[in-house]
Amino acid sequence: MPSKKVAWIQPIRLSLLTLLALMSLGSHANAADRPPNIVFIFADDLGFADLACYGHPYAKTPNIDKLATEGARFTQAYVTGTTCNPSRTGLMTGLYPARYQKYAANYGFGDRVTITELLNDAGYHTAHFGKWHIGPKETAVHGHYGIDKVEVMGGSTKDPQGRDARLFSSAEKHLRSLAGSDQPFYLNIWAHSTHFAVSSPPERADLFKNIAFNRGDFSPAIQDKFDLCEEIGGELKHCMKQYLGDVYGLDQCVGRLMKTLDELKLRENTIVIFSSDHGPAPILIGGKYGRREHAENMLGYAGIYRGGKHTHYEGGLRVPFIIRWPDKVEPGRLDEDSVINFIDWMPTLASIAGIADKLPDQLDGEDVSDIWLGVDRQRNKAMYWRASLGNGTPVMREGKWKLHLPVRPGAKPELYDLEADPAETVNLANTQTDVLKDLSIELRAWADELPGSYDKPERKTK
Repeated sequence: MPSKKVAWIQPIRLSLLTLLALMSLGSHANAADRPPNIVFIFADDLGFADLACYGHPYAKTPNIDKLATEGARFTQAYVTGTTCNPSRTGLMTGLYPARYQKYAANYGFGDRVTITELLNDAGYHTAHFGKWHIGPKETAVHGHYGIDKVEVMGGSTKDPQGRDARLFSSAEKHLRSLAGSDQPFYLNIWAHSTHFAVSSPPERADLFKNIAFNRGDFSPAIQDKFDLCEEIGGELKHCMKQYLGDVYGLDQCVGRLMKTLDELKLRENTIVIFSSDHGPAPILIGGKYGRREHAENMLGYAGIYRGGKHTHYEGGLRVPFIIRWPDKVEPGRLDEDSVINFIDWMPTLASIAGIADKLPDQLDGEDVSDIWLGVDRQRNKAMYWRASLGNGTPVMREGKWKLHLPVRPGAKPELYDLEADPAETVNLANTQTDVLKDLSIELRAWADELPGSYDKPERKTK
């Protein structure tokens, strides 16, 4: 097996556009012009292939597709967790969520600095609209985590303008209040589409009434979900209409936001990033999720990738990632080779804002601003995942290799070559024994750094 250093070395090719962009990054600290604004749109439970530009056979997402043609689209972008809070914890703090002994959704981030604090200290106006889930409700207040303005709000599945129309409208109103200011801004817009429960109003669902639904238009990875939908009484075309109506509503909200940025003449110096917090949700029946007809509608699609929300297979971890930055990111670029992760969010934005020297000493990610801008290179750091459970299965990706290493007695390791088998269908643990040995040592060493047990929140009594 070649050394890891040799395996990672790749030729670096810079276009003139990329060179100019990198030069501008390094000049932020001393230049008279301000650093860029940042708008971060985060969907909820949206699958890798739920957008037309990512291969969904029936989805209508013209505004998000346009965003992709105006910027770059990545196909190997990963999140830091397979549920809502872990995914957000990694990007907000630059640490893998499994490092937190106390679950951040209930306890917050403790004394760990956040990217919003770093940007705020550097002169950015910071704001957050939509879903919170990065601490108890008591933390969702102006000023917390260095966020100047916080508006936590839910969505309405009955809103004909889109489930998230209200929070996008609030974000647009806030943008208008900033018009004319020389202060750069960072804006979180964390949507609810397509989180359970999906139920689209007729105005949106009927946009898809003429689809000729054919299971053969979809990969084998989603066929079990189709089977379950039918097993519990769902009619696939109807349920698909409901789901795609929810996606379309999100797309319309994105379109209105992009129009607002243009009207306010903010396009040129604003980075817009669109992504999802993890893969699509499974079909959930009964219990606290209630109405079965809503469970039937959970037909989020991860394309060829196995798994979804709650799993560490590619369908749970790999997400759409689109970045638009005029004159910096080449329009229409499709990046199928670069591997990026939201664990890189903090060091990357700090680099772009010219405050890399303010980063905390411990960071699990790396600065991938050059990759965002078009540099052809492999990432330097391996990527790791584990649920916040003492006996959770640790998982890693290094280069083309993905290893799942269960710790429970009798469970077998799973090793996949993602270049040859991105759907994780052929376990090579019994044939690639040298790779398995080397990666197992690395993965166990990382897991040994994590807490042996985790605090569970106390039950609140009435």
